[in-house]
Amino acid sequence: MRHGTRKNILVAGGAGFVGSHLCDALLAGGNKVICVDSYLTSSPDNIRPLQNHPDFTVIEQDICDALDIREPLDQIYNLACPASPPFYQADPIHTMMTSVTGTGNLLRLAARHGASFLQASTSEVYGDPEEHPQREDYWGHVNCIGPRACYDEGKRAAETLCFDSLRTGQVDARVVRIFNTYGPRMQPNDGRIVSNLIVQALRNEPLTIYGDGAQTRSFCYVSDLFDGLIRLMNVQPNAGLPVNLGNPGEFTIAELAEMVLQMVPTRSTIIHKPLPPDDPQRRRPDISRAKQLLHWEPKVALADGLARTIAWFSQTLAEKPVVERANRRRIPIKSSTELPLGA
Repeated sequence: MRHGTRKNILVAGGAGFVGSHLCDALLAGGNKVICVDSYLTSSPDNIRPLQNHPDFTVIEQDICDALDIREPLDQIYNLACPASPPFYQADPIHTMMTSVTGTGNLLRLAARHGASFLQASTSEVYGDPEEHPQREDYWGHVNCIGPRACYDEGKRAAETLCFDSLRTGQVDARVVRIFNTYGPRMQPNDGRIVSNLIVQALRNEPLTIYGDGAQTRSFCYVSDLFDGLIRLMNVQPNAGLPVNLGNPGEFTIAELAEMVLQMVPTRSTIIHKPLPPDDPQRRRPDISRAKQLLHWEPKVALADGLARTIAWFSQTLAEKPVVERANRRRIPIKSSTELPLGA
């Protein structure tokens, strides 16, 4: 690792919502960035402003296929996996293999290059938690054969690969467990709760709440998240422990819907539908470890982040009225009112 100098960094899933923001930040830090993405659930639009950047390269490839990168790599971030229930359930076997085969391929690449590796895991490894808030030493409450298992168990298996690679001395691997994150560049049809409610409000459609709306989530703005990702990748020494990144502010789904109604000029009302299977009832991170190891905590309040996200969606929907894009091979287009609200 060339500490204190320009680094060669590979970002798998770099055209995605979080990945594209991470690419922006890494380039702004003077690094060279290779973005690898299959565009399965991401959009080339997210990285279009970077196309002419001299230090930015794009490789269109699925990480389930082994990558052959000849130039030296200092760091690899793995953010490549569908992350919302409608997307990851559309092809559950591919979702699982992205976490297992894909992560294995990237770890082998990191081992060949002597690169540090950061795995984007998820709060979904805690399942529908029986402990609240969720600490990293909680082992979770996951249905391993349910409709969300392809993602939940896939990410748990990816964590195992990372920590086994670290314990055996093959890769300097780090694991972050990401809680609900939102902001510009979310897909309007991704089924996540923030994007669903904002898009529905902007279109004057009913705001769909699944269940009674008493289930809770914690919402982290994307700029806070990628700051934490970069800090975890670069912290020395590697503590060898998973780290929660998220905003510990806890809101019910009903409270979030009311905030959106107050912030968006709309004729929308709220409707209720049955809760999807295995949907977590409470979700809030304990970020004590991130505070101690990374000196990190989120700075953007939910109201401020929502205002920025609403402004972005408002402009995007005005410019491209039909913005829902299907996955080229697997993901069917659905109306935003048909998509279950994901974690």
